[in-house]
Amino acid sequence: MSDVLALSAGCLGVLALVQAVTFAVGHRIGRYNVVDVAWGLGLALVSLVCLARSQDWRAWALAALVTTWGVRLSWHIWRRTRGGDEDPRYARLLDGAGTGTVVRKVFVTQGLAQWFISLPVQVAAVTGPPGRVGAVVAVIGVLVCITGITVESVADRQLAAYKADPDRPPVMDRGLWGWSRHPNYFGDACVWVGVYLVAASVWPGVLTVLSPAAMVWFLVVATGARLLEQHMSGRPGYADYQARTSFFLPLPPRRTT
Repeated sequence: MSDVLALSAGCLGVLALVQAVTFAVGHRIGRYNVVDVAWGLGLALVSLVCLARSQDWRAWALAALVTTWGVRLSWHIWRRTRGGDEDPRYARLLDGAGTGTVVRKVFVTQGLAQWFISLPVQVAAVTGPPGRVGAVVAVIGVLVCITGITVESVADRQLAAYKADPDRPPVMDRGLWGWSRHPNYFGDACVWVGVYLVAASVWPGVLTVLSPAAMVWFLVVATGARLLEQHMSGRPGYADYQARTSFFLPLPPRRTT
């Protein structure tokens, strides 16, 4: 117990430093959506801190997977948002807010969310190697995670190509987006379900189930797909797109009459 508490405290300290630096950058440039860039990087750093604690093959796998996922996602968000205006979500949330409110609502909240989401990685670092059945579960988790990284990366590239096309249709329904209205969020969810399976291959990793559940809730309900659906609902052709395309889980397009 003392091992996991010490590691968890260290991870929390690293995330606090990441959020402090991110706040300083956001305050300087006048845009707090820079916190989105720090999301993946912070989780990648946690996985590396955990790797320094454990040399088990699961720790190496999680460090490689989470770092690949986090660096790619942060790079993608930075390229997409650099030089732009403040994200409307943060503009509404922080309208008239003072510095203390900004720190609490955005940076402290995200740092705690990163710490909670990363609990499976932390627990995996302080448990021993899995047995035969556990090893199978861990390998399945690695494969699910790789699938998620691939789906999210392909979906992001397809969406970027769509946005760069001057003759694009009003609704993106190409490639993976023809099978799911939110394939990037689905891929992200797979990453953290896979991370959980790796951790759950050794007791008490199974107890961290609320971490991937929270991530899926964020992606589907709180700040992800449902919120984006509200924003997109008035776009021409979007209702037809909703009728023929799965909401989250990629499925063959439905026929519409």
